[in-house]
Amino acid sequence: MSEERNIVVIVLAFASIYIIWGSTYLLNKICVAELEPFILASTRFTTAGLLIFLIAKLLGFNLSITKKQAINCATVGFLFMAFGNGIVVWALKYIDSGFAALEISAQPLVVLALMRIFEGKKIRQKSMIGVLLGMIGIYILVSQKALLDQENAITGIIMIFACMVSWGYGSLFVAKADLPKNFFINTGYQMFFGGVMLMIASLLFGESWVSPSLWSHRTMWSMLLLIIFGSIVAFTSFNYLLKIVSPEKVATSTYINPLVALALGWYILDEQITTQSLVAAVVLLTGVYFINTSKESPASDDKSITSVETHLTKK
Repeated sequence: MSEERNIVVIVLAFASIYIIWGSTYLLNKICVAELEPFILASTRFTTAGLLIFLIAKLLGFNLSITKKQAINCATVGFLFMAFGNGIVVWALKYIDSGFAALEISAQPLVVLALMRIFEGKKIRQKSMIGVLLGMIGIYILVSQKALLDQENAITGIIMIFACMVSWGYGSLFVAKADLPKNFFINTGYQMFFGGVMLMIASLLFGESWVSPSLWSHRTMWSMLLLIIFGSIVAFTSFNYLLKIVSPEKVATSTYINPLVALALGWYILDEQITTQSLVAAVVLLTGVYFINTSKESPASDDKSITSVETHLTKK
């Protein structure tokens, strides 16, 4: 691949993780107004997984994996897709898409805490500043009276926090687990297993299934965008960028996604953007910046926590 073409691909990949992942909150919010949350997430990930398998087969990739890899893919599928994403979709029934994106922007703080608890990693001074700012930002965000007065808003906030813990633990698990080496195949299995688990959860919770032929055009288009772009294109772009550029550059999506989600929620769904939310966004994202740019000096302990983004995956 020529250098010029490579630059174009990198730019398109960044645009993908910036805009597409930022828009998934809006798309999920549109769909969950008509579909049950677990059905929504199950349809998205099961279909995306099957499409990845089809594309991989057409490209001549080997789809076979070991039993251990299958178990690990299923575990990751639960942590990321079934619980980590399925519960977020459920929470969107109670809170605005922009608010959800802002709360989730604090994900690096959760990973930082889990790395300290489960791996004994030391937290560097710059990261501690980030944690403090993140806690202040979260407080400013969730203490808004207009938000707290909304029915079941507290439930939605707690549910998203639980998802952040699931994503955080999954991020640490992925770093050490035996998974398929081909990231495209790996993503396909994770999505497929997660989608099947969400389907089972939907049946257990007694959700009402609605034939796609009865969906509104708005929901149908939103689902197609979630499957093709939000799942396949964005995940592929993310994994590609992690191999081509530094994790710190990929980490910039952490700052752009909530801004895109806020803007789209305001413009398309008439969601309110309060001054308090904007202040919280600035404080939160500044905290995330301190965490993601915390560098380890050559003489420092190898157990220090540096860039948390290397342990994160996405929506």
